[in-house]
Amino acid sequence: MSSNDYVKYMTEQIVEYISQPKEAREEIKNERKSNRPPFLYRWFGMIPLALTSMFKKQQS
Repeated sequence: MSSNDYVKYMTEQIVEYISQPKEAREEIKNERKSNRPPFLYRWFGMIPLALTSMFKKQQS
């Protein structure tokens, strides 16, 4: 991909984003936030999940 193609793609994306109404942009932003995994899983992956399941097994 040449730099000219990349610039063309980026300008298309920016124009598409700007042409949307503000409410639609906010709705998309809120939808992305709600579908995001919890903080610990985003930053540390499967380690918190493994630790919590290990501790739950020990308590049971």
